[in-house]
Amino acid sequence: MPPRHSRRGFLQVAGMAAMARRWVPPSPGNGAATGGHPVPRPGVTARKVLASAELDTTPEIAEVFDQIREIPAILDGIRCQCDCPDLEGYYSLLTCYEGPDAMARHCEICQSEGRLVSRLHRGGRTLDQIRKAIDARFG
Repeated sequence: MPPRHSRRGFLQVAGMAAMARRWVPPSPGNGAATGGHPVPRPGVTARKVLASAELDTTPEIAEVFDQIREIPAILDGIRCQCDCPDLEGYYSLLTCYEGPDAMARHCEICQSEGRLVSRLHRGGRTLDQIRKAIDARFG
């Protein structure tokens, strides 16, 4: 007959595991070290971000895409707060603005995050400060 495990023993082990997770530092480069935000990829560019001529929507959308093209490395270090991270091929908020099926064409969260990132960057905020603002507003 297999040994029986008590509820008390299970809760003790689960509690110790939870405590250990709080004390073990996250490994660098996996997003965990930056609050779930990705590490910007070296040499990333805005070449895949849709140009204004490719957008058949309102001028407001073209404006935010223009802003995004100016700061691809910053956007590449931000995690989108909508459903984009569940999509295949997703890496960062920059991904939301790339390609003909760019999520930001239709998603107000992607657009709002992009506008906020652009405004904060123009105001001299660092990537870490921008991440905190995104998390506070959308997280």
